[in-house]
Amino acid sequence: MKVMFIIPSMAGGGAERVISVLANAFVEKGIETKIMMTAGNDCVYELHPRIELIQTGETTGGSMLKRISRICNMRKAFQQNRDSILVAFEPDAAFFAVIAKLGLSMKLIASERNDPSLFGNGKVRKFAYRLADRIVFQTEDAKMYFSPKVQRRSEIIANPISDNLVEPYVGIRKKTVVCVGRLEKQKNHHMMIQAFAGFVKKYPEYTLHLFGKGSLQEELEQFAVQLGIREKVIFGGFRSDVLSQIRDAGMYILSSDYEGISNSLLEAMAIGLPVISTDCPCGGSRLCIENGYSGLLTPVGDAEAMEQAMCRLASSQEYADDLGKQAVKVRDRFSKQTIADQWIELLKETEQ
Repeated sequence: MKVMFIIPSMAGGGAERVISVLANAFVEKGIETKIMMTAGNDCVYELHPRIELIQTGETTGGSMLKRISRICNMRKAFQQNRDSILVAFEPDAAFFAVIAKLGLSMKLIASERNDPSLFGNGKVRKFAYRLADRIVFQTEDAKMYFSPKVQRRSEIIANPISDNLVEPYVGIRKKTVVCVGRLEKQKNHHMMIQAFAGFVKKYPEYTLHLFGKGSLQEELEQFAVQLGIREKVIFGGFRSDVLSQIRDAGMYILSSDYEGISNSLLEAMAIGLPVISTDCPCGGSRLCIENGYSGLLTPVGDAEAMEQAMCRLASSQEYADDLGKQAVKVRDRFSKQTIADQWIELLKETEQ
């Protein structure tokens, strides 16, 4: 079996991280694996040396000539790898793959990686999914967004957790609230900071640590200034060793307005952190967290509810520890081996 993943780039992000984990798992099982990057050549993930990276384009900026060049380069690569199954992450990648492989008898699996209701170009996705052989969703909610025709060709496969995580921390936790994610609108850090501003009045010994980069950092810094808590909010930037940095934190927060399945949330649970997450569409957090047992869920955009959840954890170290002990169980449920095997079974079915 041969597989070629298709993604705009490997420069960082949830979908890219999933590809890196799956690609490494496939190679370990003897599957020839390549990754095609259609809009860049950066790769920030550690990949097995037998995984080949192929660049077929760059960011187009809307240029039709660059898009045509991308499609031509993709087609050349497809012609050289006719016996590969194509796995396109994100609708745009699936669209370009469908165009580039016209007339070639190559199987294509498309994978939706976020809340499908928020994708801006429905016609592009509809065209791509109509011609894809199979479609993979992360949650039942995402699958149900689509027509019965699409659902009949679909499979639900969650995100895998890397098997080289740091071990869960045992001991007295720091008075820290942590978050890992891009500083962009989707993640709604404004709501998190607002919730923390109320929380820290009751628990002034705590600090908030935001790890990640993004276009909203300066705006978020100013928001913390406005709330009078700037000295309590620390921006940690991107850290490749972020799990080691946060393993002894008091709690982990995900404040997103929408997600597929948050890899950062899964990893935080896997290292035993007490977690709080918005119950955001399309159901990924609800899939991972049993509310009140392995973590806490709060309504999207509700700063007061998130503040109350923070207080609930800060008020009882014992309860927070209990949540963390249950959260660790995602290591087995979403292990790299388990999820890779589900993908391999789908690849076999598609290949027939």
